[in-house]
Amino acid sequence: MKTLPAELVAYKKTPAFTADTIPPGLLKAHQTKTGTWGSIVIVSGTLLYRILEPEIEEITLTPSHYGVVEPTNLHEVEAIGPVEFYVEFYR
Repeated sequence: MKTLPAELVAYKKTPAFTADTIPPGLLKAHQTKTGTWGSIVIVSGTLLYRILEPEIEEITLTPSHYGVVEPTNLHEVEAIGPVEFYVEFYR
């Protein structure tokens, strides 16, 4: 799994989402803007993080394994049972 570059600074955090409250836009292919990175942090449960480019990769995220969102790469998430998570954005 990739890691966030050390020089990045957090600037925004979403509210916590559950399997029932995940915004529909996160469940289908979407991307961050140029220069914007993300960290998908799992509070509890499990989330499937699917990176769609440059190559398709599926990663199971847990409280001990967060997901890194690289700028402009298409990705989506899928709840695997009950889950609580948030996304933190960096520049």
